[in-house]
Amino acid sequence: MRLLIAEDEKNLNKILAQHLNDSGYTVDACFNGEEALDYISMTDYDAVILDIMMPKIDGLEVLKEIRAQNMDVPVLFLTARDSIADRVAGLDLGADDYLTKPFAFEELLARIRVLVRKRAGNKTNVYTLADLTVNTQTREVKRREIPISLSSREFAILEYMIMNKNIVLSRDNLECHVWNYDYEGSSNMIDVYIRYLRKKIDEPFSPKLIHTVRGAGYVLKVEK
Repeated sequence: MRLLIAEDEKNLNKILAQHLNDSGYTVDACFNGEEALDYISMTDYDAVILDIMMPKIDGLEVLKEIRAQNMDVPVLFLTARDSIADRVAGLDLGADDYLTKPFAFEELLARIRVLVRKRAGNKTNVYTLADLTVNTQTREVKRREIPISLSSREFAILEYMIMNKNIVLSRDNLECHVWNYDYEGSSNMIDVYIRYLRKKIDEPFSPKLIHTVRGAGYVLKVEK
């Protein structure tokens, strides 16, 4: 899952980005509202964390602009402004959640999981397909209740695929949700990781779940 943090306090920005990376998220970070709009216009993020009091353009105006463009990316306001009026203004503009500073990082993680699973139409952190289960909170993967060990990158790809099961995902789409703008790897890395996933998820089991759609990309589904 790929997140954007727009927070002008550089130390907090750095700490949040590091913690979220360590928690398995792919993170881009910026420090003002103009940068946030540029990032959002170029990338389909799974969630955006916005500070309200930012230079150039504040978080409320950023949210107002992206909702005016019919972008449905989940937005969480992270701010020291905790008055009822501020909360109402943010929610009325289309914010999905609101967390005031100081906060516990575990609570932030929980709120991000809620935002992401709502967008995916899931009520819990556990996603299933046939006998495959993926728990996005504990990062546990099983087939037939047999635990499967995945690297962080393998898990990120599988997580995005199962949240979009039965939907054909292009290589560019998968790459966009798994790597940030600092990535400088080779162009075929998605294919490489799909091979890794097939060895762990599909080869020892039946039915096969990871399918290639020639000329289009990959899909996680049970073939009829």
